[in-house]
Amino acid sequence: MTARGRKKRDAIPQGVVGRLPVYFRYLTELAAQGVDKVSSAQLGEALDFTAAQIRSDLSYFGSFGQQGYGYNVGELLQQVRNILGLDKRHSLVLVGAGNIGKAIGSYSWFRAEGFIIEAIFDIDPHLIGNIHGGCAIRHVDELRQYLRNHPTDIGIIATPKEAAQAICDLLVEGGVRGIWNFSPAQLDVPDEVILENIHLTDSLLRLSFRLSEREQRAEGE
Repeated sequence: MTARGRKKRDAIPQGVVGRLPVYFRYLTELAAQGVDKVSSAQLGEALDFTAAQIRSDLSYFGSFGQQGYGYNVGELLQQVRNILGLDKRHSLVLVGAGNIGKAIGSYSWFRAEGFIIEAIFDIDPHLIGNIHGGCAIRHVDELRQYLRNHPTDIGIIATPKEAAQAICDLLVEGGVRGIWNFSPAQLDVPDEVILENIHLTDSLLRLSFRLSEREQRAEGE
């Protein structure tokens, strides 16, 4: 299976990008179960997408699968891994060693998939020097010098809102071009920096809305 006819990357809709991790997770499960092949219809049924949507999504990256056979699970999984950049090693720093930061720092999946947290920073004197996730927690005052000496791909911000923009500015100044923001702050970054916001409260509020909406519909019936 080859990836032919690749479309321009800047033309890929965000909806397609958002579904790629879903494909990756499910294909990983199929491969672990020893499943050799899967059709777009089977993928669609399992993931609550249409078969046409899946074929359209994958077409942005090439031509996959064979008519009458479907997709080879192992080969498609490898292609999706490559599309997601999981064929590369990424160097990360984590700023903020509170509850969220510690959870991120101890998540072994990151390292297994090539996302290596090389250093952790915080401001709390009680945390400085402690070992977490294989890293000694450093004072945030050392961040600027660290970035000068250690090229870093992704900076993770897990600080209080008040400190987030200043930390973001330090990361950008240090050459970091990807920011994974877990703080509630709306960060300002240059165009060349990719920002991904993870606002946990937003997800909970969406869930609350859907529950309320369902209750209102039930009362109106």
